[in-house]
Amino acid sequence: MQNNSHRGIIFNIQRFAIHDGPGIRTTVFFKGCPLRCWWCHNPESHKILPEKFDGCNLRRGFDQSFSMEKDEIGKEISVDELVNEIVKDRMFFDESSGGATFSGGEPLMQPEFLIESLKECKSNGVHSVVDTCGYASSEIINEVAPYTDLFLYDLKLMNDDDHEKYTGVSNQVTLKNLVSLDQLGKKIIIRNPIVPDITNTNENLFALRGFISDLKNVMEIDLLPFHRVGEGKYTKYDKENKMGDVESPESASLENTKQFFSELNCKVKIGG
Repeated sequence: MQNNSHRGIIFNIQRFAIHDGPGIRTTVFFKGCPLRCWWCHNPESHKILPEKFDGCNLRRGFDQSFSMEKDEIGKEISVDELVNEIVKDRMFFDESSGGATFSGGEPLMQPEFLIESLKECKSNGVHSVVDTCGYASSEIINEVAPYTDLFLYDLKLMNDDDHEKYTGVSNQVTLKNLVSLDQLGKKIIIRNPIVPDITNTNENLFALRGFISDLKNVMEIDLLPFHRVGEGKYTKYDKENKMGDVESPESASLENTKQFFSELNCKVKIGG
């Protein structure tokens, strides 16, 4: 491996992940996100810099080989250090057609670190996935695309006003970049969070299906049910939880939504 001193901030490495792309994967969680989705289950990822929180062990459930203080979220790491961690799992990648997934947060917020990590993965024969909301400049998208084997692309709300209300930003950049990736012929899995009364309205679902129907390289649509697993983090990290007592969508509703999207010429599944 060539000496690569580019550095970035990540907050976890999850090994043996099976919901972040094909096969068994090592998922790297980048810190920093330009969106503030009401239903976000990783609020600790919002700020790009490492943060310290007093009074509790934040390392519970994290990869214990990823050294980080128990009261700290976020660690600076070099490309070489990161890729060395990733290739430790090469045997599992080879046996399962897996690889590395760069998630977050939003990995495109640290473009140089991401691009260099992707290049090193490619030179090491590691299949690479980028899990993104697509909120970045077209220049970054074009630089990342050649080194990415598959995009997990979050598509939330088609109405721009609703998107800005529930995520904090317009959806125009996200939609434009998705079209660009499709025109580049990149493999894409659309991920749509199913949030009761927010994203799973008839208006949004019809608009979403219509938009996807014009794309040529969408392999799959993953419907991701809202869950309350991460709500304890909002208290732990002293962040506002805007979802209140919203419950997870019912199974029948999810099946109906799956059937609705099945008219498109791609696989549709519930969950990642």
